[in-house]
Amino acid sequence: MNVPSIEQRIALQHRPNQMAVMSQRWEDLLFLHWEANAGAIQETLPPGLTVDCYEGKAYLAIVPFKMRAIRPRGLPSVPYFSNFLECNVRTYVHDSNGVPGVWFYSLDTDRWLAYWVARKFFRLPYAWSPMGYEMTDNIQHYQVRRRSEQTQIEYAFQSEPMTRVAAPGSLDFFFLERYSLYSFNRHKEQLYRGRVYHKPYEVAEITNQTWDTRPFAWNQLPAPKGPPMHSCYSKRVVVEVFPLERVSG
Repeated sequence: MNVPSIEQRIALQHRPNQMAVMSQRWEDLLFLHWEANAGAIQETLPPGLTVDCYEGKAYLAIVPFKMRAIRPRGLPSVPYFSNFLECNVRTYVHDSNGVPGVWFYSLDTDRWLAYWVARKFFRLPYAWSPMGYEMTDNIQHYQVRRRSEQTQIEYAFQSEPMTRVAAPGSLDFFFLERYSLYSFNRHKEQLYRGRVYHKPYEVAEITNQTWDTRPFAWNQLPAPKGPPMHSCYSKRVVVEVFPLERVSG
């Protein structure tokens, strides 16, 4: 097993030398991170993945945001189908070659077509869920509810001005500068990796924060106690998405 080096992490910031299959924007991203037990996370991962730790600590995250202007290569975006909300529950991993990335436990979205396409073609665990977003008195509000749950939960926050780009080796860099995602086909027992490319996040501190850990329970994960140990906001990145590729053992 190879632990990712800082050089490997930095190298993934470069655009892959291949044709993207899709483009999109991610907007108004709220990142919320909690410390978690590395051994407990490892038990939830498929073969071929290892929990990625920063100074020996593992993390779980909740990230609500807007997906905008999604379009396959060569086609225009269509307002209704190309714009929707998402809230993902994730952790950080690497494969046996030390390639760091993101493992998603769930990705809630309010658009049925996005749910269907992502599950079928990218093998990602999307859920079709009622969601909402609004801005009141400069405070942003995300709402999400699983169809099996009666209670709607909310994430609210106010952002400060954009102040920084994550420095290599920092905790911000470990959390934010992730350009690979992993998925697993349990029928074929095959691990896949997908690449994305965007410029580094410009991020800001947040205030007036309201948070909820129930999405962890939706994924049979232990709910962390207390507020997130790390949180930040990013206004927008323009993203290219590349095809899934098989990961060799």
